[in-house]
Amino acid sequence: MERIPMTGQGYTALSEELKHRQQVERPRIIQAIAEARSHGDLSENAEYHAAKEAQSLNEGRVAELEDKLSRAEVIDVSKLSGNTVKFGATVTLVDEDTEEKKVYQIVGESEADVKSGRVSITSPTARALIGKKEGDSVEVNTPGGGKSYEVLKVAFR
Repeated sequence: MERIPMTGQGYTALSEELKHRQQVERPRIIQAIAEARSHGDLSENAEYHAAKEAQSLNEGRVAELEDKLSRAEVIDVSKLSGNTVKFGATVTLVDEDTEEKKVYQIVGESEADVKSGRVSITSPTARALIGKKEGDSVEVNTPGGGKSYEVLKVAFR
């Protein structure tokens, strides 16, 4: 069983989603199914079929969340240190072509959100950065083409 690295914040977010799906969504969907059933003939009951599909999607996500949480390897970023890029690092980069600065934190797949500066450990950007130090140049092959960055700062917070 392969472990899934994630930050404490990512673990908490998944736990909250699981709790919401089990304690709020599941009873709401069960109620919707019961109400639709009371309307009679199930073969032509669109409300019933929609509620059953919602139940299937919700239960699938619950199973996925339970699996991820059971395999989670929570890494406390505040206890990490060093000057090389690794999981949990917050990296400040400068684009060597445009001089634009970017700040990324390297996190687990399920907590990645590029818009908020959190990139997955499995992304091309993170894979290119792993093991680099301040001052190093990095070539990143992204779906949009190759990019060159210089690592300005590596921090753990």
